[in-house]
Amino acid sequence: MRLAPNTDTVPASVNKYLLPHERQVVSVHQHPAVLIRPIFEVLIGLAIVGWVSSSIAHGNNMVTLVIWILWALLLLRLLWKVFEWSENYFVITSQRLLLAEGFITRKVKMMPLAKVTDMSFQRSAMGRLLGYGEFIVESAGQNQALRNVDRLPYPEQLYLEVCGLIFKEKEESTD
Repeated sequence: MRLAPNTDTVPASVNKYLLPHERQVVSVHQHPAVLIRPIFEVLIGLAIVGWVSSSIAHGNNMVTLVIWILWALLLLRLLWKVFEWSENYFVITSQRLLLAEGFITRKVKMMPLAKVTDMSFQRSAMGRLLGYGEFIVESAGQNQALRNVDRLPYPEQLYLEVCGLIFKEKEESTD
């Protein structure tokens, strides 16, 4: 029985990092809450630009043009963040945990499930309200490529999925 939602196929941008014998269990984006701040900045910027262009810069076309260009840059930044969010995935496979991030500079962090010695998740008050959490993964090695995975949706379900895979693997290795 699946606890966390699953996309039936791994996106092509992540599929190329999976090994032929790996089975994808779950792949998720970060929670859309990562976009709250850029959206808020664009909306506040729009309110300020509207107020400045109608009140302060009344009749000064150059000032109005400059502040609207600045707001357009803020809007482009939001669009970039949305696009970047759509390309970032946290993938749990039968063998490892993967975090694929970035568009121009692609970073893929991974940790084999067999190396995971401790894993926890935490939820801030805002995370509990909006439904996201942070994974903290530890292994025996000192330098870990994949230590924190922030703002994951369904943290309890994902935690149970990973624990089920880890304990299943450990049970199989002791048999």
